[in-house]
This record gives sequence, C-alpha cells and structure tokens, in this order.
Amino acid sequence: MGQRHSGTASGRRGGARARVSGLRNSMAARLAARGRPATGFVSQPEPRSIGSFARGRQLIAGNFLFAGFLIEGPGLSIWDLPMPDPSFEEALHGCAWLDDLAAVGNREARIRAQDWVFDWITRFSAGRGPGWTPDLTGRRLIRWINHAILLLNGRDRAAAEGFFRTLAQQTVFLSRRWKSASPGLPRFEALTGLIYAGVALTGMEGHVGPAVAALGRECKATVNANGGIPTRNPEELLEVLTLLIWTKEALEAAGRRPDPAHLEAILRIAPTLRALRHADGGLARFHGGGRGLEGRLDQALAGSGVRGLQTGDLAMGFARLHGGRTTVIVDAAAPPKGEASANAHASTLAFEMTSGRRPMIVNCGSGAAFGREWHRAGRATASHSTLAIDGFSSSRLGPERSFGKGARAYLDAIPSEVWMREDHDGEGSALFGHNGYVATHGMTHLRALSLSPDGRVLEGEDTLGAMSAEDRRKFDQLLLKDPLNGVPFKLRFHLHPDADAQLDMGGAAVSVALKSGELWVFRHDGTADLTLEPSVYLEKGRLRPRASLQIVLSARVLDYACQIGWTLAKAQATPAAIRETDREDTDSDL
Repeated sequence: MGQRHSGTASGRRGGARARVSGLRNSMAARLAARGRPATGFVSQPEPRSIGSFARGRQLIAGNFLFAGFLIEGPGLSIWDLPMPDPSFEEALHGCAWLDDLAAVGNREARIRAQDWVFDWITRFSAGRGPGWTPDLTGRRLIRWINHAILLLNGRDRAAAEGFFRTLAQQTVFLSRRWKSASPGLPRFEALTGLIYAGVALTGMEGHVGPAVAALGRECKATVNANGGIPTRNPEELLEVLTLLIWTKEALEAAGRRPDPAHLEAILRIAPTLRALRHADGGLARFHGGGRGLEGRLDQALAGSGVRGLQTGDLAMGFARLHGGRTTVIVDAAAPPKGEASANAHASTLAFEMTSGRRPMIVNCGSGAAFGREWHRAGRATASHSTLAIDGFSSSRLGPERSFGKGARAYLDAIPSEVWMREDHDGEGSALFGHNGYVATHGMTHLRALSLSPDGRVLEGEDTLGAMSAEDRRKFDQLLLKDPLNGVPFKLRFHLHPDADAQLDMGGAAVSVALKSGELWVFRHDGTADLTLEPSVYLEKGRLRPRASLQIVLSARVLDYACQIGWTLAKAQATPAAIRETDREDTDSDL
C-alpha cells in the first residue's frame, strides 16, 4: 500500500507541475504578443520536411488520422474536430500536417492549409489552447516558415501582417520558455524553431546567438560520445539528427556558423544511425521507436555528410550482426532510467532480423498510438523476440504518473548487469547476458547468437540459469513451493505480418515464407515445446494493430539451468539474391 500511495502522490505532484507550467506558457504567450511584430522574411530557409502525398489527399477528403485515431470530418475545420485524446490534439497543434498538404500542392491543399493556419491564429494566438508548449511551438514555427509561400499565396496585406505578427509572437515565446521543454527531443524542437525564426524573420536576429549557444550546450549534455541519447530510441535519435541538420543548413544559408558542439554531435550520431539501420533501410524498432518516416533516414544521413557506421563499441547499446543480405540487431544494454524511460521497453537481449528488403523477426513495437493498455502491453518483455519468465518482464514498470493531460509510467527496476562478449574467432557471433530475473527468481539469461557470413543461417542458444550460490538458494526456495513446475519461461520470435508461417515436419519446425519468395525454416533441439501462436504488430499510422504470428518455445527450469538451442536457416532451394518489385504502400491503411 505504501508503494501505491507513493506513486499516487508523485502523480499528483507531476500533475500540479504540469498545470503550473501550462499557466506560465499561456502567460508568456500573451506577453509575447505585445512585442514588436516581424514585417517579413530576412531569408527563408528552404523547406526540408518531407510530407506524404497519400496522407495529404486523405486530409483534403476530410479523413484525419493522428495518434492512431481516425476522425471523419468532411468540410470541417481541423480545429472543430472532436478531440479523442490529448495526443491527437497535440499532433494538430504541431502543424506537421502542413508537410502532407504541401506534398499534394494543388489548389485544394492550399485552401485547406491557409484556412486551418489562419483559423489557428484567430482562435489560439491569444495564448489559448494546448499548442503553447515550447516543443509544439518549435515544431509549428518550422512548418509555418517552411511553407510560408503556400500559406500567403493570394492572401491580402492584413492577413500577411497577422501571419508575421503571430510568427514573431511565437519566436519571443520560445526565447523565454525553451528552457521549460523536457531535455531531449522536445528541447531540440524548441531551439530549432527559435533558430529557424531568428534567421528568417525581420527583427528576430537577436535571438539567434543565444539559441545557437544553447543548442551547443544541449548537444553536449544529451548526445553521448558514441552518438546515443538517454532514451535509446532509434527513431527519436533520427529526429534529433534531422533537427540538427536542418538548423545547421539554415544557419549556414544565413551566413552564420553553428556551434562546434552542434557539428560534432552530427558527426557522432550519423554512424550510430547507420548501425541501427536494417538491410531494408528501416530503423530497428526499440524503446518506443518505429522504422522512421519514409525518406527521413536517407535524407538525414545524406545531409550529415558522414559515411560509414559505428564500429567497435555498441551503437547506443545495440549490437549489429551482418552477413550477406541479412541483418540482426540486438538490444545489448540496460534500458533507460528515470524520465528517459517514459517510453522505454523491457526488451533486453531482444533482437530483430531482416533478410534483404523483408523484415522477418520483429518486436511488437510501441502501442502508444492505440491507447494506454496497448502502450503498456507493448513495453512488456513478452512483446519482444527474447526470453521471458511467465508473468514477468526483465524490467518492471512503475506506477503511472500524471504528466500534463496524460500519464507516464517509468521503468522502476531494470537489470543491473547487461553484457556482451564478441566471438573474435567467428565474425557475426556474440554472447549476451543480463541479470534482470535474479532479484525475483535467481535466474540469469544468457543468449548466444551466430550469423553465418552469407547470412543464410542464424544459430541461437538461450540459457536461463542460477549462476551463483546465492542465486541457487533463491531458486531452491521457489522450487520448494512448486517442485513440479519450477520456473516456466518462453522464448518468443515475433514475425512480421507479411511473413507467412506454418508448422512443418510434424510440428518439429516452422516454415516462414517471405513476400520476396524466400523460405526460412526454424528448428530447435527438442528441449522445449514448439507452438505457433497469434501476435500483433504495432506501428504508427495504422488504425489498429496488425495481426501476426509468433514462434514460441516453452520450457521450465527444474535443475538450476535450462538451455535451448535453435536455428533459423534459409531453405537450400532459395536463391541467394531475389529481385523484388513488390513493396507495400505504407500509407494505405487509413
């Protein structure tokens, strides 16, 4: 009861802080409106944000898909829609949808973009609404400046003056409130918006120098020596790199120099992102991140000017095995802690595997877009391709805490030891381990993985065992309570929805057929029971979770340790290289 009371008390404190911050933001927005307005552009940064033509067409048709919610409102202003969730409303106020309308670029798209932006000015410029936070304001400023030609085309002088007045108001607001943004991506968004506006708008140049210095300090504090960030979220790292490159290019176009720490951060991040990229071009999906927006990773890596990938050390805590056309990426470090763990997953030693342009072994992904229950379920160890003791995760979620209009749950207990040892005798082999189950069961998980040089065979061996005398005593105590069941656990291999799987060889193996025509066969050593069970694939931009399958090996520890060997091998009849012409339209599921 004491722990529950503590969580509730901290939740109340978090909610109170969020309310105070909201009041301060609203007051700062009203005060910023009294400043001298901008009268035009000194220079206008070239639009760099990439939108989706398909999503733009859906917006024009009145289908609004944000944060996993679809609202149909033909003819409605975007601000008159019912708001099903705070995350939906925040997505509207960030105005990233302007990228999608600009991707369409016709008269209908221009009318929608102008109507909705000038309607925002009418309704919210006085400091009202949830859009007055530093990160959303930074995101919105970038889009308004990027797409100013689209927004001002055909508008009269009074509308243009109101537009520039509101741009200046948001710039002054950011100059006063960027420090209140959470460290990490929200603060990078706020500072990027401030710099963008400072170099673009008349009368705002004085904000550039302090913001450039602040961005340099933030790069030093947030981006570590190996190019990683505290959340260990690959997609978030991509967004940070994108913002840093946009800011660098905007400053250089205006004849200004970025802070040295800013440039050094780009040089560190780019090789790490390359190491987190699968053979199909998408990012590994860990700790709340997805594959990345279409084209965003290519654009960011090209803009960085950095070639090559992270070598030697782990890439933000992830290990990469590569052979032929196959990539395997393993979560080989402890999960994030504290505030950085708000979206972190209990995914230690989980891996993803891609063959050519086809994902095969995946993690379920982030369920944040599908509501609170899916968000929590997606963070559990059972939603990842790794070993989990029945009913337990390798890291434990704490109580939910209020945060603004929503709630967050941090990881309360994580493995204290996570390690990796490469096998230098054979390229593509490594041994991993973590002690996330020692406190509850006296059990350590060891995972050995070996990918053949041609990428056709992945061999694995997973061990759950009591390693020390103290661990064995804890296990003995558990065994006394239930000597027949011991410690039951499962090895899960979640399959991508496009992978067609079925039991084979009388239930002793699983055949996995990819859309490319490749056929892979999963086998095991007989220690565990093999089943093929339902699973889900969670990704942003979808209305609902996608049905998929998972290969499950079930066993139990009865004598201090249990070891399971398995292989995933490409069938001999499958060609080494298959040309693919069929790719799924990622924007089609609306």
